[in-house]
Amino acid sequence: MSDQPQAGRRQALKFLAGAPLLPLGAFSTASLLSACGGSSTAATPATVTPVAANFVGAEFTAMPAPSLANAAAMATTTVGSTLSVNFSDNSSQTFKLAYQPFFLTGDLVPNGSGGTILAGGYYDINNKPIIDKTVAGKERQFFSDSPDGTSLLAVANPTVTGIKGKAVFAVVQFEYTTWAQDGTTDMYGKLPSPIAVLTLDQDQATGKLSLVKYHNVDMSKVNGLWITCGASLSPWGTHLSSEEYEPDAFTISTNTQFKAYSTNLFGDENKANPYHYGHMPEITVNPDGTGTAKKHYCMGRLSHELVQVMPDNRTALMGDDATNGAIFIFVADKEKDLSSGSLYVAKIGAGFSIDPAAAGAALTWIKLGSATSAEIEAMANTLKPADIMEVATADPKDASFTKIYYSGKVQWIKIKPGMEKAAAFLETHRYAALMGGSMALTKLEGTTVNAKDKIAYSALQNMQSSMVRGNAAWNEAFGVTLEKAVNAGAVLAHTLAGGQKDTAGAAINSDWVPTVTKTLLIGEDITADALGNLANPDKIGAPDNLKFSEKLRTLFIGEDSSYHVNNFLWAYNVDTKKLSRVASMPSGAEATGLSVVDDLNGWTYITSNFQHAGDWLAIHSIVKPTLDPLVRANYKDRFASAVGYLTADVSSVKLAKA
Repeated sequence: MSDQPQAGRRQALKFLAGAPLLPLGAFSTASLLSACGGSSTAATPATVTPVAANFVGAEFTAMPAPSLANAAAMATTTVGSTLSVNFSDNSSQTFKLAYQPFFLTGDLVPNGSGGTILAGGYYDINNKPIIDKTVAGKERQFFSDSPDGTSLLAVANPTVTGIKGKAVFAVVQFEYTTWAQDGTTDMYGKLPSPIAVLTLDQDQATGKLSLVKYHNVDMSKVNGLWITCGASLSPWGTHLSSEEYEPDAFTISTNTQFKAYSTNLFGDENKANPYHYGHMPEITVNPDGTGTAKKHYCMGRLSHELVQVMPDNRTALMGDDATNGAIFIFVADKEKDLSSGSLYVAKIGAGFSIDPAAAGAALTWIKLGSATSAEIEAMANTLKPADIMEVATADPKDASFTKIYYSGKVQWIKIKPGMEKAAAFLETHRYAALMGGSMALTKLEGTTVNAKDKIAYSALQNMQSSMVRGNAAWNEAFGVTLEKAVNAGAVLAHTLAGGQKDTAGAAINSDWVPTVTKTLLIGEDITADALGNLANPDKIGAPDNLKFSEKLRTLFIGEDSSYHVNNFLWAYNVDTKKLSRVASMPSGAEATGLSVVDDLNGWTYITSNFQHAGDWLAIHSIVKPTLDPLVRANYKDRFASAVGYLTADVSSVKLAKA
């Protein structure tokens, strides 16, 4: 346009241009310009007088899915949505959202003592860098392209220097790295997963978060970590991590992936003990910006995707990212202490349906055992698989064995005398199947809770194999039968209640037990569209990360889909039932690291990372020729990924009137 902005408007824009980008803040460009009076000829912006008004609600306005008409938007994290915040005086503020990374993995970032450290870098059991030697003459420390679970939190009396505003902290875990730098050596699950504590300087005027210190947490006392996936923030302010796809102890001698992991961690392919992995690690952030790790061995050894602790500080609902997985809960003996308690597996009753209008299916609970973390860790240190049970992959024709379904296949097992507790906590999938749990689900991933309505949510990334009639992994007795797979997946809603008893008649000491499960949202498989999408891009596709905001009354959903060309971050308002696309990840990347903090020193944050940009599959055949060079240019030749958060285009978000 040839028209020049008027003086008042020009000054406002100058102010905005200098303002940092952030999550959800006091004003966006649109709201501030409106306050300034876009048609005014005044030399200075109009004064905004604060008005006492309470937050009433918020609504996201959806962005369209990017297309090749704007290829650059498909090759990066794109945010085109807005957030409107409504107040009791009938006013509102609208925030135009944006994305702000803390760093790309592979960047050199401040270590807090005047030096730098490699973001997402890998370390062995002695905290020495693990070196990628696959390209002669270009040796470098391995770094992750797959950041995942992230928690944003505050700590009392922080002591980190260099803070100008207030110190806040983020705990970020790195699930794996996809390839070595030669581009052909598969590194999935072959490196010990690092977890970092980020010290962030929170600007009190804008909410902007700036990285001051990156600390790699020492994992030597917990035997290193295995494939850390989703995570959550505990009610008491610790980071609850995960170890996904527990390594099968019965086939470990032929598991080349696990041998490589052991070599990279310990320098010895036979030293890593499979029973040390598949547990729930907890990270405590210290005031100096360091972190301390411990593993909870008493929460079951399964495919931990994510643990959500309920508001009672004791009950944990767990994701189980497996084939022939199940719904598990853990009830701790004491509040804010997951080191002892009881483990339960669900039995799904009649009525399971993928129709959101259906009433749902009742859940009953089978107690698997009670234990302390210390006693199960002692068992893990000393027991071999054959000490716990016998496992046959062909029918032994022996009535003392029980047929079970495990990881998509049929097995027969027999527990050794006196080994029930060891089986329950170290061979949890097999023991839960033996005890009659509904081992029906596929890739039960993220979990979260809506405390006000006492509803928990779980993501089924895909509904395949063990859920589908006639599949080799399907068993009608599990209570889940689909007539055909739904690759695009679904989100389940679980009604929570107290006064429940287990199947043996004993009381379950929790008021937050899932009692009914039903489908909340479901994806839609389609014939390939013009971009190659195999799931409707205007519906969820392979949901993975879930987080619920109590104040926004919104369920956030991040995708890990092989059916959307770009994976999306969605916001679903549980009151209005409106589903809005909030962000799009780079093509080929998975949306990860989702967390929501309604109020951190007055600001609202939504963290979001992504993994393996440009991880091209058959679905990307149409877009790859155009997008591959763009993704490579954006993300260090596809070796890097971003760790960051959603913000508004002027400042962070506040759910209070400025």
